[in-house]
Amino acid sequence: MLLKDIIEKLELKVLNLANENVDVKDAYASDLLSDVMGKSKAGQIWITLQTHKNVSAICSLKDLAAVIIIGNGQPDPDMLEHAKEEEVCVLSTPDSCFNICGKLYELIK
Repeated sequence: MLLKDIIEKLELKVLNLANENVDVKDAYASDLLSDVMGKSKAGQIWITLQTHKNVSAICSLKDLAAVIIIGNGQPDPDMLEHAKEEEVCVLSTPDSCFNICGKLYELIK
């Protein structure tokens, strides 16, 4: 499913838009940065509560489709600036990790 369709159907808040036409087939949920670095795969959406600059750095390094920050989290200003520089799509949702994972699973299974 295209990222732009996921954004629309899940009513995600767009904090930084990058390639919205990327085809998303999977996601990875974790708040442990080393876990995401070691186990996430290119093209996945990362679901986390983390909001600091290292999040956008990992997204860029791993070529992730986007990051969804749960609980209406707001990225630190330096994270958002880095995301813009690296063309990382940053999204936000009021949902919990459990709820957004379930909704995303139902969309792309």
